[in-house]
Amino acid sequence: MRFRRTVACCAFVVAGAALVGTVLAQDSKKPAAPQGGDMMMPKPGPEHAALKQREGTWDATVKSRMAPGQPESESKGVQTNTMGAGLWLVSEFKGEFAGMPFWGHGITGYDPLKKKYVLTWVDSFGASMLLGEGTADASGKVLTMMVEGGVDMAGKPMKYRQIEEVKDADTIVMTMMTAGPDGKEFPMMTINYKRKK
Repeated sequence: MRFRRTVACCAFVVAGAALVGTVLAQDSKKPAAPQGGDMMMPKPGPEHAALKQREGTWDATVKSRMAPGQPESESKGVQTNTMGAGLWLVSEFKGEFAGMPFWGHGITGYDPLKKKYVLTWVDSFGASMLLGEGTADASGKVLTMMVEGGVDMAGKPMKYRQIEEVKDADTIVMTMMTAGPDGKEFPMMTINYKRKK
């Protein structure tokens, strides 16, 4: 069960996420916080516009394996993404995993102070919140996030690398990389997202 939780957490963490945008430099002349007691409301930037493109409903096909060289298992789900206040992509995932019902909820945004994308994730397979942050490549189509939370099969804190790539307007592929028994990274999980028409 612990492995299922670990794999499920990795699988669906972003399930918000299919979230990639061009990372642009922030204007250093603008104040980062309210000045002089004035209330300054945050305004969406180009990174938030990239997240908004992920709104909609997506069919997800999840393939996972317990260790390198082992056969993959497959499960299905549906993820709905909505943009809150133009700043936060809120993801709701419903489906099944390892033959059991699965629910997950994530929030992804862009933090202009960190100049990084950030995410949180919770789901029905455990009581630990997953946290991650990362950046997009120069093309703006590949987002790499480092994610922590939950525990692995040995009871140690889980860390993994999540890579999301926008293939086209209706297809996103997310790969979860984690360390195997030999300490080398292997693709523990791949999620293919197809936009529902």
